[in-house]
Amino acid sequence: MLKVTDLHAYYDKSHILQGVNFHVEAGEIVSLLGRNGVGRSTTVKTIMGEVEPRGSILFKDEEIAGLKSFEIAHRGLGYVPESRDIFPTLTVRQNLTLGLKGKGESGRWTIDEMFNMFPNLAERADVPGGVLSGGEQQMLCMCRTLMGDPELIMIDEPTEGLAPKVVEQIGVLLQEIASRGVSILLVEQKLSIALKISSRLYVMGHGKIVYEGTPQSLLEAHDVRAEWLEV
Repeated sequence: MLKVTDLHAYYDKSHILQGVNFHVEAGEIVSLLGRNGVGRSTTVKTIMGEVEPRGSILFKDEEIAGLKSFEIAHRGLGYVPESRDIFPTLTVRQNLTLGLKGKGESGRWTIDEMFNMFPNLAERADVPGGVLSGGEQQMLCMCRTLMGDPELIMIDEPTEGLAPKVVEQIGVLLQEIASRGVSILLVEQKLSIALKISSRLYVMGHGKIVYEGTPQSLLEAHDVRAEWLEV
């Protein structure tokens, strides 16, 4: 589904990604772990065309490195940024409607399904997005991206700063997404949720992948967790 090979990226003269290699198969939840500043967010931004890539990014066997963000999105790659980019003056329902794949096209998801999964969004359907709580805005951003019917969705730090109950809801949504055949690349710092829902995990350090394995193998790799994940 997604294969990244020898990916490099720069911010001015700073060499952020230094030969990143990983892949995500159809229907997988793959987590990208690591401390702040190692290049995880830059990785998904580069895949999405927000940062100039050097290297290969294959999505469904098509090279997408160098395409514009909207061209990548139209090919079926969704992106939920860490910044929770919603339209604050538009209502919840209007935000979701803007995410629709296209006129006359039906996807895996409907607005009613979003409201069924998140009753608190349904209760605030006609409220401007800007007055929602942080957790509600995160849910809205994820749901709006799903309305575009992506085949793979990249989600950057969805649980950052959220209450445990909301984190649990997001974990349920991620599993529901995968159950519908949508692949997930999850950038996450909370090891607990990544271990619970991931098929495989990668650990990043200093702009490179330093570990690949299953949740169980990472649990047993005490040296890896100590060097690259734990504070």
